[in-house]
Amino acid sequence: MTDPLPSADIQMIQRIIPHRYPFLLVDKVVDINGTQSAVGIKNVTMNEPHFQGHFPGMPIMPGVTIIEAMAQTAAVMVGVTLEMADKEMKVYFMAIDKCKFRRKVVPGDVVRMEVSTLRGKAGGKVWKFGGVASVEGEMAAEVEFTAMMDLS
Repeated sequence: MTDPLPSADIQMIQRIIPHRYPFLLVDKVVDINGTQSAVGIKNVTMNEPHFQGHFPGMPIMPGVTIIEAMAQTAAVMVGVTLEMADKEMKVYFMAIDKCKFRRKVVPGDVVRMEVSTLRGKAGGKVWKFGGVASVEGEMAAEVEFTAMMDLS
């Protein structure tokens, strides 16, 4: 029997990344495979503040917040693997590349964010990730992004 893959609930997520409401955009991270890959889950609800203005009468999750949710998923993956809970890890975007949006994300959707490491290693500061966000098996967004991880 193999050990289950590690995961991170909301309490662990908050111990790893500094984001808080209204900018904490990942509810849990499951299927963490070391620093290689992970799956994050975001439950989209109508009470999120960006829906007041994006767009009135037709709420759509902003594309940049979908990308940010994937980046938060990647940060949690690295943080869990490198045991960074309670160590005040900071993560900063350096580049966003090959970004495409394929479908709207609206209240009631459950976004599944699959991220994988394209470049990066323990002890390194600059990491590159690929990500795909989907809803009910339909791709909503895809992206490659580079981030600097301050692991001090």
